[in-house]
Amino acid sequence: MTDHVSPGRAVRRRRRAVLLAAGVLLPLPVLAGCADDDGGGASGLAQDIAAAPRGRVANGGTVRWAVEALPSTLNAFHTDADAATYRVTGAVLPSLFTLDRSGTPQRNADYLTAADLTTREPRQVVVYKLNPKARWSDGRPIGAADFVAQWKALRGTDHAYWTARNSGYDRIAKVEQGAGPHEVKVTFAKPYADWRALFTPLYPQSVMVGADAFNDGARDRLPVTAGPFAVGDRNSDDGTLTLERDRHWWGAPAKLDRLELRAVPRGKRADALSSGDVDVAEVDAAVAKKIDDVGGAAPAGVPKSVHAGNAGAQPGAGQDAADQEPAPRGAVAADAVRAQAAARGSEAARAEARAAAVARTLRGYAVRRALQPAYTQLALNGGSGPLSDDRVRRAVARAIDRQALADTVLKPLRLPATPLGSHLLLSGQEGYADHSDAVGGTDTDAAKTLLADAGWRAGRPRPGSPQPAQGDAQAGHGGAPGDTAAGGRERAGEQIAAQAPAVKKDGKPLTLRFVVPDGPASAELRTVSHRIATMLSRIGIATAVQKVADDSYLQDHIEAGDYDLALYSWPGTAYPSTDARPVYAKPQPAPDGSLSVGQNYTRVGSDRVDQLFDQAVSDLDPKAAREALNKADARIWASAGSIPLYQRPELVATKKSLVNIGSFGFAAPRFQDIGYAK
Repeated sequence: MTDHVSPGRAVRRRRRAVLLAAGVLLPLPVLAGCADDDGGGASGLAQDIAAAPRGRVANGGTVRWAVEALPSTLNAFHTDADAATYRVTGAVLPSLFTLDRSGTPQRNADYLTAADLTTREPRQVVVYKLNPKARWSDGRPIGAADFVAQWKALRGTDHAYWTARNSGYDRIAKVEQGAGPHEVKVTFAKPYADWRALFTPLYPQSVMVGADAFNDGARDRLPVTAGPFAVGDRNSDDGTLTLERDRHWWGAPAKLDRLELRAVPRGKRADALSSGDVDVAEVDAAVAKKIDDVGGAAPAGVPKSVHAGNAGAQPGAGQDAADQEPAPRGAVAADAVRAQAAARGSEAARAEARAAAVARTLRGYAVRRALQPAYTQLALNGGSGPLSDDRVRRAVARAIDRQALADTVLKPLRLPATPLGSHLLLSGQEGYADHSDAVGGTDTDAAKTLLADAGWRAGRPRPGSPQPAQGDAQAGHGGAPGDTAAGGRERAGEQIAAQAPAVKKDGKPLTLRFVVPDGPASAELRTVSHRIATMLSRIGIATAVQKVADDSYLQDHIEAGDYDLALYSWPGTAYPSTDARPVYAKPQPAPDGSLSVGQNYTRVGSDRVDQLFDQAVSDLDPKAAREALNKADARIWASAGSIPLYQRPELVATKKSLVNIGSFGFAAPRFQDIGYAK
């Protein structure tokens, strides 16, 4: 049966927004947050933002913030929404509930005086009480008309709207004015436990009324806003979008005059930081190390023995070269050597000066580090081949040392290296529990037994047969095997042979194809993939590692099911009942005979897991909903379609003079508090 990845432009765009394949900045569309007073630290747990009270933040100034690209739209619910879209909307539009550092939704008092679940039976009713001061920048009070328009646009009944998601809005029966002018009453047709996720961000009625306005009316302008900043000038040629302090804002005024988003792809951020062209940029481990290394240290990389002025004598002052006596041939040769040495010395001096200037610039930055609200997983394609047998998948899971993988990625960054124990919640979130025991810990003997039960048994090696060297499969010692060759040409796929006797079935050895992206931002994934391949070799499984282009990794391989093993990341969420369900939903036959997998790229699912998700999202008792999610997570672990490995690192370079900005973790920026320390 051919795989079918849910129809429609909207679904494809939504998946592209939430799936990290190559370390791009993660957009979290259902999450908005506010920083609290504790900035965390490099032992960093929830966040590291150089937190400071508002009284210690200067008024004025501009912050230049690197984004991958300027937003394709300013409509966060549009299929084209991206990371920059959410950066803008967090600063200029209402977020009714924000997340604290632990990922728990909290009422935003700038917009709401109360939000209560007032009725459970016969229908769920939620009443929002709006802050009477809350107004759009055109002077109109925020009110029921805005809620009604957003519900109608997002409920999924009119396919002319290019909506990225409809979850929750499709459960609403009615939105209307409440008892007072600042109340909005929402009645649900079906219970919805994640109701706090709705109406964030909230758009003015003008953006949501009519498909044309929704689809294209907020592409590059948003004239009506309601936040500490407003959308200013956009210069596509320079790759900048400016957010200006909004004088209509009723809350605590923004400390900055403006925020300038600058389009700087990740591969160019080292240069942008070296030249001082940006103030804030998320970076990879290599750039972070470069910044750390120059902190107070002399510039490296220039030979200390080469100095300008050591090149020897030059023609005498006031004496033309033509008037000089002809030199002997040996002297001419010596002069040429001295001239070349002078040129080399001059170039070395210029290189040393450039390196010193870069070092001085980089010393002005600090690397803020925390654990990102996202995790990297090993995906096992259960749609076909050997991994369609759950015993083989569980054998792979038992062969992997998740602690060693977490240590590889996180310890060098001075971050807590603890393997993640849940598919649905991150460590520190309310209700988090480690259910990895449902599949079992690292145990090569148990893994070999599972393979034997599935018919994959090890033969005895022939005397004198060559055995692979363990170092051949190791990563991180002079570069991972299979890395890009000199000149940028991709090497052919590499096979990592079994260290233990190879397991075979019907005379054929078990070889799994491990697909990894080849871009510079994916070095971490390539290192981890080779560590995993080495671990599998110890139970007799060979691995063929295939590098593919970043831009084809998702669509041509992960979505298409063209892999056995793969690494990619999912965002954490405050609303797993809603957001995680499509990732683990059982694939269903489509009308055309194909298999509709939705976002479940491992093609592993069950009716019972689907039922538990449905129960969790419909149960208005938080304790009962968490219990259903715990049961679902244990079953997902036991099926071994995906193995959570570790929470991703979040490294952000910021000017040392900046406060209340950096690695935010779950909590999104509190934009009005960002600024320069007094």
